[in-house]
Amino acid sequence: MTTGSSSPESDAAGSAGAPLAVELRGITKRFPGVVANKDIELRVRRGEVHAVVGENGAGKSTLMKTLYGEHRPDEGQILLDGREVRFRNPSDAIAAGIGMVHQHFMLADNFTVLENVVLGSEPTRGGRLDLAEARRRITEISDRYALGLRPDDLVEDLGVGDRQRVEIAKVLYRDARTLILDEPTAVLVPQEVDELFGNLAELKREGLTVIFISHKLDEVRRVADSITVIRRGTTVGTADPRATTTKQLAEMMVGSELPLPEKRESTVRETPVLELTDVRVDDGGGRPAVDGVTMTVREGEVVGIAGVEGNGQAELVDAIMGLRPLAGGEIALAGEDVTSWSTRARREAGVGFIPEDRHRQGMLLDAPLWENRILGHQTRPPASRGVFIDRSGSRADTARIMQEYDVRAPGPDTLAVALSGGNQQKLIVGREMSATPRLLVAAHPTRGVDVGAQAAIWELLKDARAAGMAIVLISADLDELIGLSDSLYVMLRGRLVASLDPASCTPEQLGGYMTGARTEAGAA
Repeated sequence: MTTGSSSPESDAAGSAGAPLAVELRGITKRFPGVVANKDIELRVRRGEVHAVVGENGAGKSTLMKTLYGEHRPDEGQILLDGREVRFRNPSDAIAAGIGMVHQHFMLADNFTVLENVVLGSEPTRGGRLDLAEARRRITEISDRYALGLRPDDLVEDLGVGDRQRVEIAKVLYRDARTLILDEPTAVLVPQEVDELFGNLAELKREGLTVIFISHKLDEVRRVADSITVIRRGTTVGTADPRATTTKQLAEMMVGSELPLPEKRESTVRETPVLELTDVRVDDGGGRPAVDGVTMTVREGEVVGIAGVEGNGQAELVDAIMGLRPLAGGEIALAGEDVTSWSTRARREAGVGFIPEDRHRQGMLLDAPLWENRILGHQTRPPASRGVFIDRSGSRADTARIMQEYDVRAPGPDTLAVALSGGNQQKLIVGREMSATPRLLVAAHPTRGVDVGAQAAIWELLKDARAAGMAIVLISADLDELIGLSDSLYVMLRGRLVASLDPASCTPEQLGGYMTGARTEAGAA
């Protein structure tokens, strides 16, 4: 994908003297027991990529939701192109030229690209959908911003990078001039990140403004023209990415330097903990989602599984946890066939689970934190006393987890929905690690957490590995997979297509296998 000849430096220089597209003055937003934003200042110039970075719970998402009309500020002003605005809802923000691409895509898989883009803003002629006009506009947007979309493609047939471009096309179709991208690279492989940054360069060249929320500081420095750092709900400073190192940026965010998932000496033992033999899982429509996976995870071993999302990793995790029946094959835990066991039986036999989707599989959002702490562990202390739930013991242990894992909330009775995504994740990690399982299935354990929490989770996994825990690690962070894994597989279209040595492979090589651009003669 071509991105033109201008460099980031020349683009930045061109936007440095541009008028302000967005200005937030003294934004304060309170929730019961929590001040999410306090006197925040943000200035974004027209035609620039402006990054907003900060720890989990720092208030980034709340601030962006306020700008997008999902929240109303308790204090402060929002100015667009120098004029104060007051949004009652996202429709007001869209009408004012602001669009938001959420981290979790909001697309209908059984609709085409065209149908997804125009949904809710359908062009009509004589009371009927004007498909020709819709196709013309989508093709024009795709060509103008180098999105490479085909209007008649089914979304279910698209990769993650293409789905993201459909989301970008949706907001451009509604004439957005300012785009908010929430963690846009969280699910992309390196090649897709390069393509996204090429798209952002096209948007800049057309005079559009991008607000980019991310935890990946190297990417922020690579793509942003300017950076605003938020800590504990307030602005702590701005940074020029050309004059600020990643280490300095991390110190502004969390007060410490950026960690790396460096591997320790091997702790792999001979004893198998998890054995998968020719495991097959259907997708619900008779097609194979997992197709003949055979794999062994031993004591003290981290087995990493890389793959573009949608290639069977989620179904494999569900199969290991007993959440989805097998179409064939066997699963053994510590030498015992558990293929027919329930999820509860597997959990009680010592299987811990950090789910990919914490909202759907890991938490009850409308329940207090102490109830979330006992999920999946309600039959054992400190959650239970005999056949009864031990409320006081559960509350006390929740308070311990909150302190040890830096879960930022007023107390154990706080509703889970009130926490930021990163703090929700830290509670789940603390809950699962507290049970000291023999096998931990960790699906994207650091997704959405800041660099400080990420480093803490990495240390927990390495310590657990050293103590003999077997770990299955699924992650979209390729540096994390390479740095933590003892064995590394690539999953593509439901199969393990490559077995790689984490000590010698690079993220670029790994991304090549994940997209099918590279193949391995001795596929796993």
